[in-house]
Amino acid sequence: MERNKESERSLIADYYTKHFEELKAFVYSRLPIADEAEDIVQNIFLKLLESKKMITPVTLPCLVYTMARNLIADYWRHRQQGEVYEHFIKTSNWRSRSTESVESLFSAQEVNEMLECGIAQLSDKQSSVYRLNVYENMPVKEIATTLNLSYKKTENRLGIARKKVRDFMTKALAG
Repeated sequence: MERNKESERSLIADYYTKHFEELKAFVYSRLPIADEAEDIVQNIFLKLLESKKMITPVTLPCLVYTMARNLIADYWRHRQQGEVYEHFIKTSNWRSRSTESVESLFSAQEVNEMLECGIAQLSDKQSSVYRLNVYENMPVKEIATTLNLSYKKTENRLGIARKKVRDFMTKALAG
């Protein structure tokens, strides 16, 4: 097992050495910001080195270019959201709304207390999965391993818990 992981790392390192400039040119052609393009390429290889999936010489090129396309799409999606927010700030009259009383706004502590009330309405099993995901920032796979559950069961519990907490929070913040 350890030998297999070392051979994968060697494969990734060789591919990085041989194809870095080619991949950077690919990313740069879709994202004409040199620093961002280089960061994306480096992130691809860092994610590959951390990946627990089996990587072979056949799958590596496809995986690299798929990851590149996904990270480029993420970059543009993120940038578009920033532009929407900037437009909102520039065009809205949010400053004139600051006359609202401070009491009408929720504090972070109040929102956290509401969240805890929502979590309290979950079953113990749902609550433990939800807390690990939200507070410990654990992905579903890690939660499943920690709680000794199947991936599907963990995913299902988290989905139900999220829906219940979201519904609770919507009602609590509206009322």
